[in-house]
Amino acid sequence: MSKKILTFGEIMGRFQPEGFQRLRQSLPGPIHLTFGGAEANVAASLSIQGRDAAFITAIPENEIGDACVGFLKNLGVDTSGILRAGPRLGLYFVEAGANQRPSKVVYDRAGSSVSLTSFEAYNFQAQLDGADWLHITGITPALSEIAAVAVQKAAQAAKKAGLTVSCDLNFRKKLWKWKPGVEAKALAKETMSGILPFVDVVIANEEDASDVLDIQIEDQDIHSGSLQVDKYPEVAKRIVEEFPNVRQVAITLRESLSASHNNWGAMLWDVETQTAHFAPMEDETYQPYEIKNIVDRVGGGDSFGAGLIYALTDSELSEPSKAISYAVSASCLAHSTLGDVNFSTRDDILTLMNGNASGRVQR
Repeated sequence: MSKKILTFGEIMGRFQPEGFQRLRQSLPGPIHLTFGGAEANVAASLSIQGRDAAFITAIPENEIGDACVGFLKNLGVDTSGILRAGPRLGLYFVEAGANQRPSKVVYDRAGSSVSLTSFEAYNFQAQLDGADWLHITGITPALSEIAAVAVQKAAQAAKKAGLTVSCDLNFRKKLWKWKPGVEAKALAKETMSGILPFVDVVIANEEDASDVLDIQIEDQDIHSGSLQVDKYPEVAKRIVEEFPNVRQVAITLRESLSASHNNWGAMLWDVETQTAHFAPMEDETYQPYEIKNIVDRVGGGDSFGAGLIYALTDSELSEPSKAISYAVSASCLAHSTLGDVNFSTRDDILTLMNGNASGRVQR
């Protein structure tokens, strides 16, 4: 029986200049528009891999909203939980980085439909019926107090209905501004600490535990291009100590040598067995994927989350070491595709997971 996965959050219009141009180079002039957003990216990636995925959000009732819904439908996402309401679709602009110049994101999300829509406006209970899993992130709660309350109530309702709840901490410093006088990290910790008691699976990157929960690795410099990966089981343990309801903690491990060259892997801490599982592994040793020519890293974490959820809800892949291997392989492939969504199929991901990384033409 297929598992039904719900995701809840904001989808936006994504604008990007051609190639590696900067915004001041390309504007006025042609700019590419597509759609993306953390929770929508997860739903779309899950659908492409063959999972029954539904996305809940609020989108304005206009032609841009129609195009956005059509984009999701075309990828097989259930859009019945999309509320057509509110004044506008949030936007963001991406400059693709290269070599020593980092990628850059500019947000235009103030007053978006999701940021103004209360939990009570969504017909959430109807979506929970028959669902197995809810995925949320720390991005939507950063938009407004209304959105933060909606995400907390969604997680609470999902837990009450017996669903598994996953949350990607996804700290975005530029967004946490809705409480005057409170610094971004402090507001994120205050807000997410009210959401995490309803979460079973926590997903984070190498920075999130520090930024959101103030759980730090001593003498760790993430900007050095090298991580002390052996310290991350301790980070996971401390997250579980603070939130004992959490069953698993997944942490992506990105070593950024440049904007175009990253080492990529992850760890999954399983509470039941008190075991850390790393991927990818080579001869029983952690050996990250070396991604030398990144096409687009935006959405890389979302592709990891989608891969992890897919694997944990698959009878053949749910064992922790397999699940983390599948998730890392999925997100590695996402770095080769332009746009937010990972278009890799289950077969594509399994091919890389099983050791075929040659990239040879398939005929």
